[in-house]
Amino acid sequence: MPSKNDRNDAKYKQMGAGTERAQPLLHQHAREIQPYGKITKLPIGLDEKVCLASVENLNQILADTITLRDMYKKHHWQVAGQTFYQIHLLFDKHHGEQDELVDTIAERIQSLGGVSLAMAADVAETTIIPRPPRGREEVPAQISRLLEAHEFILKEARTMARQASDAGDDGTNDLLVSDLIRLNELQVWFLAEHLVDVPLVRADQAKSATSGR
Repeated sequence: MPSKNDRNDAKYKQMGAGTERAQPLLHQHAREIQPYGKITKLPIGLDEKVCLASVENLNQILADTITLRDMYKKHHWQVAGQTFYQIHLLFDKHHGEQDELVDTIAERIQSLGGVSLAMAADVAETTIIPRPPRGREEVPAQISRLLEAHEFILKEARTMARQASDAGDDGTNDLLVSDLIRLNELQVWFLAEHLVDVPLVRADQAKSATSGR
């Protein structure tokens, strides 16, 4: 006579009968289909060496853009002071714009046949932007840190755009100029104006030393 455990096993097998194809296949592992740093040749009319050079440049700018994006979110959470609401919203707006840019850069890398950086540890090893402290900083320090990060990115982006143009990679050049450089320059303007020391309520009536009056 079957034991109670045997009867339960048979019952569960019967309940699961016919569902084998719907059962998730868990804990799967396999070799990478494309190693990082290698190019898959796609029919896009560009030499493989050109694609490889652009992918290397774009992965660097991707790591730095991800770092800047995350710095905006950090400061968005941690901002303090009388201008909290305005700066809180501005930082979040810039974060969202940088997040869209991250996706655009990563997809360009993939469309060139490359492999884009994705994980935080890999980004931290690659970025040239200095790491901010874990704690909160005053608003002027937050803005200054963001402006420095923007400048890092803009300098390297202009160099990379020229390299892409010289190599005939018009798509990468267009992304760097039309998307990345223009967005970062615009965000710099919005940030930098917050560090101009002007009165908020009453205009400074002192005569200018250069007015000649």
